[in-house]
Amino acid sequence: MLTVVFGVLVGLVMPVQTNANSRLRLSVGSPFLASLASFTVGFLALLAAVLLLDARLPDPSLTTGHPAWLWSGGLLGVVVLTANIFLFPRLGSVQTVVLPITGQVIMGLAIDHFSLFNAPQTTLTAIRLLGALLLVAGVLGAIGLADALLHPHRDPGLAGAPGSGPGLWGWRIAGVVAGMFSATQTAVNGQLGVVLDTATGAALISFGVGVAVLLLIVLAGRTPWQLTVPEGQRRNPWWMWIGGLLGAVFVFGNAFLSPVIGTGLTVMVIVLGLMAGSLLIDHFGLLGAKRKPATVLQVLGLACMVAGVAVIRLL
Repeated sequence: MLTVVFGVLVGLVMPVQTNANSRLRLSVGSPFLASLASFTVGFLALLAAVLLLDARLPDPSLTTGHPAWLWSGGLLGVVVLTANIFLFPRLGSVQTVVLPITGQVIMGLAIDHFSLFNAPQTTLTAIRLLGALLLVAGVLGAIGLADALLHPHRDPGLAGAPGSGPGLWGWRIAGVVAGMFSATQTAVNGQLGVVLDTATGAALISFGVGVAVLLLIVLAGRTPWQLTVPEGQRRNPWWMWIGGLLGAVFVFGNAFLSPVIGTGLTVMVIVLGLMAGSLLIDHFGLLGAKRKPATVLQVLGLACMVAGVAVIRLL
């Protein structure tokens, strides 16, 4: 039970990280430069944690004889991050949330059922499928899908909006695939932690790979290095730099939980925490977000997500 609570807490940090990175992007001007800064902060935080907790750096030689995909966690993280940048303006907020989460749940259950990436095998039963469906239904309620369907002009990603057509389905499929990559990253980092015998070291390597990939992207794109104060603001808030630290907590949490409770349940409890954190930020207008009080439908959606996780964990 404590592992489930820890997973929810890990998920809670993600909306805070998103707000922090979004604010950082305003000051540096480029999403890739903001991501690079965030990944670098996370890497340095994990390096300090590894030296403090493990008293040694992870030994890459331990991966000798193991599959090369053990090193792909950082790359998958960058792909997921980049996918969100491209999906939002084409699909809108609703589908950008729902489609990747759907992909995460599907891939998480598949990884557990088929024991992909050397994950512990957990057979897909009717109960687990019911729990997954409850979780997805809860997400739909938590993001206010009913209101969005009644007012499609509010969200460019719904039917009848500009850009609708056959090409839109390609982006929708990309959204599901991005979610599947995210679940794969969870399993990969979890297995890397098992091989290295340290979840913190696995998270450090994942962030190191991510920093290298993002640095190449920034250099290849000749992105100007800058730090400015956006117009209308007196200074940059200190909290815009904590995105990397929270991202480090998230990656560590995934690497720690996946071998213990399985990839599928790890994905679900983190999604529950993510949606709960998002609603709290919106409801109270935290971190500069516009205040949007939670609706009854959103609260019921969150309760449905809790039920979904409980069904899988307790039955």
